[in-house]
Amino acid sequence: MNKEIIILADGDFPSHPVPVALLNSGRPIICCDGAAQGLIKREILPVAIAGDMDSLPEKLQLEFSSIIHRSDDQESNDLTKAFMLALQYNPDKIIILGASGKREDHTLGNISLLSYYREITKTSIEMYSDSGIFIPIKEPSFFNFKPGTQISIFSLTPDIKITSYGLKYPTNNVVFDFWWKATLNEVCESPIKIEFSKGRVILFASYNE
Repeated sequence: MNKEIIILADGDFPSHPVPVALLNSGRPIICCDGAAQGLIKREILPVAIAGDMDSLPEKLQLEFSSIIHRSDDQESNDLTKAFMLALQYNPDKIIILGASGKREDHTLGNISLLSYYREITKTSIEMYSDSGIFIPIKEPSFFNFKPGTQISIFSLTPDIKITSYGLKYPTNNVVFDFWWKATLNEVCESPIKIEFSKGRVILFASYNE
């Protein structure tokens, strides 16, 4: 069993030292089809390539045919296809990279999918961009972030009530009817705690450099 597995999506290729270090860490990597070319150019080989293969050159499709998992299912995107494949490895954690950038609609779609992924598995999930980390939450959770870390909380459930501890600005009276309502917060005491009864919540933490 692989403790952690990486999914590399076909957004902006990671450039921040944190996600770049993850790519170079030796963890097994599953690529969405369009991301495979960029990874292979950097002399890192994926363990699998998932998607409909519309973005992977035919030459690479032939060369890496043994690790290609092709799906023409139009009811899910390539990131979801890669995620379902990653679950077959029974990992403790799935790390998603390269899922932001290029197109804002794809970025929003990928971030929102984190809540769906969290609902269908007990596996821990983190999405790293070049700005920070997105973590889907489905139950009260503690997080060890350094004081000063910038935090934003997003709820896909508009009538949710979220209690937070350790943040500069309390969220107890926030009505989550717009996504901006709990953005630009800050860790003042670690660990922080995010507490709610039910709903789809995504936490963003910026890199504290």
